[in-house]
Amino acid sequence: MVDYALHYRRKVRTCMKLLRIVLIKPSKYDVNGFVERFNKGFMPNATLNHIASLTPKKINDFDIKVYMVDEYVWCNLDYLELFEFDENYGTLIAFVGVQTHQFQRALDLAAYAKSQGNNHCVIGGPHVMTCDTSLLQNRGVSFAVSEAENVWIEIINDSIQGQLKPLYGLEGRWAPKLKNTIINPPSSEELRRYWAPMLGIYPVRGCPYNCNFCSVIKISGRQVRSESIDSTMKSLISVKKAGIDTIMFVSDNFNKYPEVEILLKEIVKANLGIRYFCQCDSQIADQPDFIELLGRSNCFEVFVGIESFDRATLKSVNKYHNHPNKYADIVNTCDEFGIRAHFSNIIGFPNQTVQDINDHIDLLKQLKPKVASFYILTPIPGTDQYDEFQKNGLINETNLDRFDATYPTFKHCFLSKDQLLEKLFDCYIQYNRFLLRNVRMDDETKRLAIFNRFAAENQMHPMAGGIGRVVIDNLENYLPVRRQYFDIDLAPLPNSLRLLDADTKLNRSAKL
Repeated sequence: MVDYALHYRRKVRTCMKLLRIVLIKPSKYDVNGFVERFNKGFMPNATLNHIASLTPKKINDFDIKVYMVDEYVWCNLDYLELFEFDENYGTLIAFVGVQTHQFQRALDLAAYAKSQGNNHCVIGGPHVMTCDTSLLQNRGVSFAVSEAENVWIEIINDSIQGQLKPLYGLEGRWAPKLKNTIINPPSSEELRRYWAPMLGIYPVRGCPYNCNFCSVIKISGRQVRSESIDSTMKSLISVKKAGIDTIMFVSDNFNKYPEVEILLKEIVKANLGIRYFCQCDSQIADQPDFIELLGRSNCFEVFVGIESFDRATLKSVNKYHNHPNKYADIVNTCDEFGIRAHFSNIIGFPNQTVQDINDHIDLLKQLKPKVASFYILTPIPGTDQYDEFQKNGLINETNLDRFDATYPTFKHCFLSKDQLLEKLFDCYIQYNRFLLRNVRMDDETKRLAIFNRFAAENQMHPMAGGIGRVVIDNLENYLPVRRQYFDIDLAPLPNSLRLLDADTKLNRSAKL
């Protein structure tokens, strides 16, 4: 049997001067075990391009070539050829932005790569950052348990040297300040793989609140951290030169960014003609001047987590900063400055009934936000609520097979899993039918309403997956290598990964 690792290290010491890095955003298995693939995805994954932009073109004498693969829109298996061992160069395979429902797929692809002789695989992203993966460690696949900026160059260097560590990021989950990163945009051709071709840029991370159902503060922390204004502007200029005119600021609470007004005024001054989407908390209801500045800087849509019209329900999940009596102000002010208000809504709160959800939709129709999205309340792995529910047996684990954590059933909710799914899609259909019949909208907004209704009618969440299913490979194709390298048929449900002291200290420094 060939000792690929030894052979690889010898090759590094002699003549190899090229390292190829394969960045993969893994898909997930559907309920029938097929890998989800689509002719056209909903929107691009921001992490792929961000980590590609963090990657130098050269380290010491080694040239670096980067490949990016979003499995959701890859409609053949030719990228698996990149997993094969080749004596002419080294290969590092990084599974990036891996969420809990994608973790099973990432493990299988890593096992497949090892079966092809490639021993340099690392898995990173929200799942491994927030969940305990100790049962799967020390099996030849590495895990990055912190933000990529903290560990990526170290991982590349170790790959060049011929040996990855089992774990990266043990010094802390987050850096106190974001690294300045100039985004190298993908081609327009690549973006055409998606229905909403918005390129994601991260000027800021973190949210100071403590909503107990939300994974944001576990993934990005409560301390709001940012890169320099100059770095963000250089990324925007790079994007414009590449012919891209629509971006998303992938920051979960844009209006809590201390320097946001400076950035927006710079965008106005530069007059780049780039439209953008951003996410803000509901306190923008009290910030009309800020909304006006968003409009002037070419913001076309603001995503706001209103979640519920019931103040008591909001308090029960630590969302004290939401005041339903101010939701109308958000819609009206956004309309005034040419911005689509996008309201996020949650169903499946404790003790919620079908009638409660119908009442929620009726209230939403009165406010008429141009876009509305709906989600089922789930305790996300990595959150305190998940640990509490798991400890008390409130999670029906059969619904989390294959780590599809989108629709677990809670014993405390009056609605069954089937009822929750039915109401989720019904909310999309009801509300978008209402918009199309009763609200004056521009063509772009009308197309979005039609798409949202179409997706829901086909039992698909509009913000997941894509259009035109492509069926190629199945879970059964990968089970043999999963068993060989991880000795499991199904990875166990995770416990939350405890924060280190440095991370806890950084969270405590957060200010509202």
